[in-house]
Amino acid sequence: MRASLVINALVAVLVGFGGTLAILVAAAQALGASPIETVSGVSAVCLALAVSSAFLSIKTRMPMITAWSTPGAALVAATDGSISMAEAVGCYIAVAVAILATAYLRPLTRLIEALPTGVAAGMLAGVLIKFVIGAFDQASDAPILVLSLIGLFLLLRAINPSWAVIGVLAIGIALVFGLGAPLGVAQSTLPEGLLRLSDWSVITPEFDWAALIGLGLPLYLVTMAAQNLPGFAVLKASGYEPPVRTGLSVTGLCALASAPFGAVTSNMAAITAAICTGPDTHPDPAKRWLAGPIYGFLYLLLAIGGASLVALFAALPGALIATIAGLALVAALGGSLATALNEDAHRIPAVIALCATASDLSLFGIGSAFWGLVAGLLALGFESALKRRG
Repeated sequence: MRASLVINALVAVLVGFGGTLAILVAAAQALGASPIETVSGVSAVCLALAVSSAFLSIKTRMPMITAWSTPGAALVAATDGSISMAEAVGCYIAVAVAILATAYLRPLTRLIEALPTGVAAGMLAGVLIKFVIGAFDQASDAPILVLSLIGLFLLLRAINPSWAVIGVLAIGIALVFGLGAPLGVAQSTLPEGLLRLSDWSVITPEFDWAALIGLGLPLYLVTMAAQNLPGFAVLKASGYEPPVRTGLSVTGLCALASAPFGAVTSNMAAITAAICTGPDTHPDPAKRWLAGPIYGFLYLLLAIGGASLVALFAALPGALIATIAGLALVAALGGSLATALNEDAHRIPAVIALCATASDLSLFGIGSAFWGLVAGLLALGFESALKRRG
């Protein structure tokens, strides 16, 4: 056990929870959820992540980190009152069942298992580089806070890399209050009456065909293409051979169990997983799985703490969250770049995957991470075909 395991798990929770909580709350509000239903949904999805991350990591001895579907929550938020909370819960249940069914479709699992490591690493680098650049982008709005934290990060890494991120987090929070930086979403977007322990509310689902087609189908496609596929690719790019069927089965079951409480779909993580799969977590890849149970325990605390912790995390300003996320992913970005550019035969396809992923490309409601993989694989296939013909 190393301190870096705890630190990186904590940062992953901070980035995953604090960085996208506003989207989750906006989705609940778009469905007309009450304050209790909002807290119930947040607490239930936190419990789903706690169970799935801890179980998968212990079972596989890999850092298999899970998260909620952020693009899925964004899809729900975009419904803007056209779908009720009960109809959304029906969609969540249908999506979870579809994920479980997908776990036993061999063509998909074979596709994921056959991903070339270089292309997968290029996709991962494309995802990570946006977050690292984002840390520097924040300097325009909060120069004193962000530049101070970047300088502190470089200093602490020179002294002890394991404590660099947690030091930035602690000093960053102190600077936020010292500089009087504006707080995050707690006072503006969270419903009133949330300052209490978890409330749990069971919502009777309604299976409306229009909702299932209009929300359920896009939610399934986005969760698989923009979350699960990149999530497994992150593990592959870090040198692991993830059991796709097991991962989909466990996350599907957890999503199915948490859906009646208003929880959005849970799935494999990509960004937060990258924080826990890199060398900063542990120099020995065989021991990085220990970050999974720690990550799960922290999400269990969030599930129990409920609304009070929701408000606490939500109060952190966006500049602080973005800066910590970017700095925490610097080492992971360096590792993925090294892997992507290591083999001459895969170098150009890996670069294409990186650039397509780092772009703002979005087609059919599916984000750039999926299309980056597609572009890299097409480039690799095209090069291979030309070489065979030559």
